[in-house]
Amino acid sequence: MSTVTHTPLLIVGAGPFGLAMSAYAKRHDLEHVVVGRVMGFWKSNMPSGMYLRSGCDWHFDPFNEDTIEDYLGAKGLGPADVNPLPLDLYLGYCEWFRRRKGIEVIPGCVRELDYADGAAPSFRAVLRDGRAITADNVVLALGFSYFKHVPEPYPALFPPGRFAHTCDCVDFTSLRGKRVLVVGGRQSAFEWAALIRERGAEAVHLSYRHPTPSFERSDWSWVNPLVDSMPADPGWFRRLTAEEKEGVGRRMWAEGRLKLEPWLAARVAGGKVDLFPNSQVTACRESAGGVLEVGLSSGERLTVDQVILATGYKVDVGRVPLLAGGNILARLEVRNGFPALDEHFQSSVPGLYFTSMCATQDFGPFFAFTVSVRASAAVIGAALRA
Repeated sequence: MSTVTHTPLLIVGAGPFGLAMSAYAKRHDLEHVVVGRVMGFWKSNMPSGMYLRSGCDWHFDPFNEDTIEDYLGAKGLGPADVNPLPLDLYLGYCEWFRRRKGIEVIPGCVRELDYADGAAPSFRAVLRDGRAITADNVVLALGFSYFKHVPEPYPALFPPGRFAHTCDCVDFTSLRGKRVLVVGGRQSAFEWAALIRERGAEAVHLSYRHPTPSFERSDWSWVNPLVDSMPADPGWFRRLTAEEKEGVGRRMWAEGRLKLEPWLAARVAGGKVDLFPNSQVTACRESAGGVLEVGLSSGERLTVDQVILATGYKVDVGRVPLLAGGNILARLEVRNGFPALDEHFQSSVPGLYFTSMCATQDFGPFFAFTVSVRASAAVIGAALRA
């Protein structure tokens, strides 16, 4: 592909939100360019053998044409055949969707994004290889990797090189025959623990500060109608009272955090994974032989070779290199680490839009999930067309 010098719309990110945005733009003849790695976070920061919690209804197509069910049908499969939905099959759908929509992606990473107030074009993006792209509008469909959360006191508690966030530990080959402590007690913690044990770890321990969540299927049926209503009424979540927003958040928390998928139960039962609920790490000492002696608040002492932190993600746009490397941050209104967005996902910098996890503060917790990719594309697309 030849070097691009200008585009009316630049989409940064080629994951679910970026691909859905591109599909919408192509249908409405909105000239645009997508820069990123196709499903980069999903391919590089999630382990093979993982299953999705979502079903086939969380597809990418704003026009409900090239759905996951259509992809399965082309393979002679139905939703019941892929329940739960394997990561590898989901990635196959993503590539099929990209080809069906004719979406081309410039492989690369935006190193720096600058804004020129009152100038045309408004934005200048510099890629890591030195190429420059100017654009009138930019949609940032960022993945989660910038926002991995490693809370205190863990950075100081564990020796350097002996702990890793889940998104940085997805190849478990090196853990074969090892003793592993996973810190965290939600879905990703339990799934990483099961996979690490199944890949040959000698022992896997799981420590978390709360009771063990229940193993039962999450009910997401109420989410789709709320999210699907956003293109017609983008501001409905913003108009809720603080109490009402908190209620929506609690309901999402109950389904996504207080439950574990039932297909995990047998994989951690019977001593396969040692569970330490209502505990937290209080001490860690590296012995002369290199092993870690870990103390828990519940009194147990564990001997392990590696620690995995399943501590989730927390938005802080100041940590996004392409923003920190340019002049955007100084102009961007930020609240609690999130960009302040209008009803069409536009930030305080005119023409700069944020979606995915960066939109959860203003548009609801749904935007940390792929259920929201279609609504996001339609709302932003309507603003760009206007």
